[in-house]
Amino acid sequence: MAIRAIIFDFDGLILDTESTELAGWRQIFREEGRELTMDIWANAVGRPNSHFDPCDALDQLLGKESNRGALWDRKRSICREMNLKLQPRDGVVEYLRDAQRLGLKLAIASSSEHHWVTGHLARLNLLDYFACLTTFEDTPTHKPKPGPYLKALEKLGVPAHETIALEDSAHGVAAAKAAGLFCLAVPNEVTRGMDLSLADLIVPSLLELPLETLLRTAGKPAG
Repeated sequence: MAIRAIIFDFDGLILDTESTELAGWRQIFREEGRELTMDIWANAVGRPNSHFDPCDALDQLLGKESNRGALWDRKRSICREMNLKLQPRDGVVEYLRDAQRLGLKLAIASSSEHHWVTGHLARLNLLDYFACLTTFEDTPTHKPKPGPYLKALEKLGVPAHETIALEDSAHGVAAAKAAGLFCLAVPNEVTRGMDLSLADLIVPSLLELPLETLLRTAGKPAG
């Protein structure tokens, strides 16, 4: 069985915006005299912003209603400068170049909005590597449900058993496996402590697993 396509997650996998997002909200919580713990944050990772509003968690800790608009504006201001300095995670560019050389089809399956994903990919000169993008607006359901991956497969025109998913979070891995894909998990600082055991392989960095080695591993028949 030959692998013909790779579907990349975006936040936390290509660009570690998950770490900056957590850092931004942790600063907000500290400014309000509270702590944002991973127990609170973990359920949000890999999901759309609409799934979890950190202001709700802060309100519960404070016992009062906060000025949500002001808090979100403050968080965006904190994160904007950090995000603009981010570069692709180690090994990402190498994977993209090798995939292009090998003639693989590439796609994105992200829970984030289209403008967010395309804006960063364009800034990093990576947008042209991808045949198609599936973002928040494209599916009625989101990770950990398989909708984003099923839509990406449909756009690519490649079956699940000929496709690899690259993920960093438990919710993302669950979505990829529910869609029938071989899944490589590459956790970041935020997701390293999560249960990623549903993934077929876990590596700390793409630099530690050359793409052609991954293709041989994923292309082997089960058993």
